[in-house]
Amino acid sequence: MKLFRILLPLLLTFVVMISFTQNAWAFCGFYVAKADSKLYNQASQVILARDGNRTILTMANDFQGDVKDFAIVVPVPVVIQQEQVNVGDPKIIERLDAFSAPRLVEYFDPDPCAPTRFERPSGQLSNAAVPLAEAPRDRSSALGVTVEARFSVGEYDILILSAKESNGLETWLKQNGYRIPRGANQLLRPYIRQNMKFFVAKVNLAEFEKAGYQFLRPLQIAYESPRFMLPIRLGMINATSEQDLIVYVLSPKGQAEITNYRTVKVPSDSEIPVFVKNEFGDFYKAMFQNSYTDEGKKVAFLEYAWDMGSCDPCAADPLSSEELKKAGVFWLTPNVPNNVFISRLHIRYTRDKFPEDLMFQETSNQQQFQGRYILRHPFTGEMACDAAKDYQRSLKERFEQEAQTLAKLTGWKVQDIRKKINVVQIQPTPWWREVWP
Repeated sequence: MKLFRILLPLLLTFVVMISFTQNAWAFCGFYVAKADSKLYNQASQVILARDGNRTILTMANDFQGDVKDFAIVVPVPVVIQQEQVNVGDPKIIERLDAFSAPRLVEYFDPDPCAPTRFERPSGQLSNAAVPLAEAPRDRSSALGVTVEARFSVGEYDILILSAKESNGLETWLKQNGYRIPRGANQLLRPYIRQNMKFFVAKVNLAEFEKAGYQFLRPLQIAYESPRFMLPIRLGMINATSEQDLIVYVLSPKGQAEITNYRTVKVPSDSEIPVFVKNEFGDFYKAMFQNSYTDEGKKVAFLEYAWDMGSCDPCAADPLSSEELKKAGVFWLTPNVPNNVFISRLHIRYTRDKFPEDLMFQETSNQQQFQGRYILRHPFTGEMACDAAKDYQRSLKERFEQEAQTLAKLTGWKVQDIRKKINVVQIQPTPWWREVWP
């Protein structure tokens, strides 16, 4: 077993181990499937609930292995006290993921011969740890390391450290049982220069076993600081490939933006062939990678931005007030509608493309956006009118446009896409459908 691994490689953490088109006919669509964080093997997830200078940070733990080997070191802007730390509910992150995930919706063409007023889709969305052994005071002092606080919360034992220089901090961590990877000294130095502190957490095995937990629960930290940031550089120490980070920013104002890297919207509202319904995961991964490459591999993608009180279409129900509190929202007022806006940002990064930590800002922009991909099923019933002939002729052109769109989004070969479509000829509805609809 390796002595050190990254727990949240896309995060602010480094972990140490010890030992639609304008010419379309359509009715209202409905949600079919979603592309959530489970698509990515190494996707870390963070919730940032922010209002003014106040922040509650929730870190999802995707650690796999013996919990006795778990430890994290997280740069934080201030000294954290015991009452500022909480052990969260992992289901909250799952709920946010499901609610905000990019989604697939489908529409069904009406009978072109029916005397029905067809509505054209506008393409716009409606508003509808064993405690650490304490090093001798004189040794810590000599190394320039100060234990600012020491406490336990739930199944975690926690230290808050400050340091005067990175060599001393690295030495202190090693003397206290940590195996620090090569390059840590250099990455620790900027945080020490910024006078940041270090949140160190290990599992208290006795508490963990007594509670009967099967998995590590997320840690939540509340603090006040004018710096709205997410340190990610330490998480790159052992990174050997591209990392995925999904950040859910909850704000009472509007969209959150990353200020030191470009933020672009993920491609959305594209009509694609209906066979993608059975291949949505493969489609979204290919589409995201293609967009990531086209943007030079150094942007953040906005996948969702919406008022938490509604959704259209809904991939999952909006979170209740109680669930929002569990997600860190601290500004809710009883008997008042929720004023929570969610921004889902997806960052795929490597050490060379993201040399700086992520810096955020709150905005008052409440424009709604979602990654949404549209399937339009052709009408397959009997058609006997002049309009039907025009409709059938239009389908071949439509299918070709969908194939070209899918190829552009994903980089897939258009010839292969055309073969999969294979639905140019419209067949009448089988007679038994009239009996068993």
